[in-house]
Amino acid sequence: MAEVLEFRVPTGSAQTLLVWGLEPQPALEHCLFLAFCKFGPLYSVRTHRNAAVAGPGYYAIIKFYSAGDAGRAQRACNGQRLFQKSPLKVCVCTKQKGFQQRVLALNSNKCQELANHYLGFNGWSSRIITLQDVSGFDGENEELGEMVQKRSVKYLCAVEVTLPNHGVCTRGVALGEADLENGEDPLELVTTSRRVQKLAVGRALSSAFQKILLVVLENGKVAVEYNSTQEEPTDCLTEEELKGLVQVNELSLEQLDFEEEEVLSDLTFDEELPSREMPSN
Repeated sequence: MAEVLEFRVPTGSAQTLLVWGLEPQPALEHCLFLAFCKFGPLYSVRTHRNAAVAGPGYYAIIKFYSAGDAGRAQRACNGQRLFQKSPLKVCVCTKQKGFQQRVLALNSNKCQELANHYLGFNGWSSRIITLQDVSGFDGENEELGEMVQKRSVKYLCAVEVTLPNHGVCTRGVALGEADLENGEDPLELVTTSRRVQKLAVGRALSSAFQKILLVVLENGKVAVEYNSTQEEPTDCLTEEELKGLVQVNELSLEQLDFEEEEVLSDLTFDEELPSREMPSN
């Protein structure tokens, strides 16, 4: 049976393993990661100290992107010692009724990790179509009886992701924004602009990946489908129109905000997109 994977944070119970009977030791999360990543890419590994009534030790929550990978890991690791003296207990988490988690987009780093695993490092490429400075004054705020203008740095970015072996091409548009503490400080302006550019590129790359569905077949092969439910008005624009995005369709900046929980890591986005260098101020 085929399994469909999205570039979103895994929330299904079938993708999540509960591991308990863990003995205290250095780098416990790293040991778990090395033991379980053999079965497929992991979204997260989190360890927690047992409750007092349960006695000393730890338990862990491990999230896979694939329910199939999680199932194989559970069957192979349950009752095994792996990296400690006593055997581990591993089970697939049971579904929590009446609780529905918000489905968040993966940040750009996680998107790239997932794409590299299933498509290969040469199986996809990306490029920046446009990266526009849309900075300005947000308006006036009354503070201590005075009218104060607060300046912010904003960049609007459009990114294109191409999967040549599957004939799929998607685009993502996103906004990066940060306030300036001192609008007169040129060094702060340069560093903040650089950080916001990276944030905008990361968010746009994540947005482009949201339109891609990975179909993992039983034989291990991967097919790709375009997720039409994630289409945006910008998808029908030409490249020239995208370069003049703000003027062409008067895109509301508020509509481009992403969930902060998953994009914060883009603030430390160290590697540029392979096909184009990030412009510097």
